[in-house]
Amino acid sequence: MFTKNSKTGDIVVEFPMASQLFKEHKIDFCCGGDRPIGEVLEEKQIDADHFMNQLNALYKEKNDNTVQEIDWTKASYKELMDYVVQTHHAYLHRVLPELSALVAKIYRVHGKNHPELERVHRLFNKLKGELEHHLIEEEVNIFPKIEAYEKDRTTKSLDELLKDIETLESEHDASGDILKELRNITRDYFIPSDACRTYSLTYQQLEELESDMFQHIHLENNILFPRIAQEKTA
Repeated sequence: MFTKNSKTGDIVVEFPMASQLFKEHKIDFCCGGDRPIGEVLEEKQIDADHFMNQLNALYKEKNDNTVQEIDWTKASYKELMDYVVQTHHAYLHRVLPELSALVAKIYRVHGKNHPELERVHRLFNKLKGELEHHLIEEEVNIFPKIEAYEKDRTTKSLDELLKDIETLESEHDASGDILKELRNITRDYFIPSDACRTYSLTYQQLEELESDMFQHIHLENNILFPRIAQEKTA
C-alpha cells in the first residue's frame, strides 16, 4: 500500500493505472516524479487522506484482478526501448504534423477573438521542434548505445550513457514545462462557446499529446534511466 512518503514516479512504476488518477488531479509523475505524493497533495490543497484511500483502493482492486501487465522494471532494455519507439515515438511522428496544421488553422481563424492562441501557436511549434530533435537523438544515437551496452557492459560505454541521459532528462524537463504552460494558458483546454469543431479537435488532441508525453517520459525518467544509473553502483 502507498503512503504519503511514496514518490509519484515510484507509484506509477508500481501501479501504472495510477497515472489516470494523477492526471485527473494534474499531478506530475514524469518530470516531477521524485517528489513525495503527500508533499504534492498539500501543495495542490487536495485532501490527502481521501486521495490516498482512493489510490490504495484502486491498487488493491488491480492486485485482485488476474490480468497480467508487462513489468517494465524487469524487461530487457531493448524490449522497453522497442516499446517506447513503436508506441510513443510512432504516436509523435504521426500526430505532430497533424497538430501543427490544426494549431495554425485555429490561430488564423480565431486568433482575433482569442489572443491566447498566438501563444499556443508559438509554444506548440517550440515543443514540436524540440521533440523532433529529441526523437532523432534517441532513435539514432542514445537507444543504439543502450542496446550496445546491454551486450558489452563496459565501464566506458556506461559512463558515456550516463552523460547522454543527463541531457535527455534536461530535454524532458523542458518539454514538461511547455506542456504545463500550454495547459495554463488554455485554462485546462477549456473550449469557448464560439469554438468550431476544429478548435475543439485541436484542444482535444493537445490534451491527448500531453497524456502520451507523460507516459513516454515516465517510462524513461522513472524506469529506463534509473535502471541504467543503478549499474554504476552495482
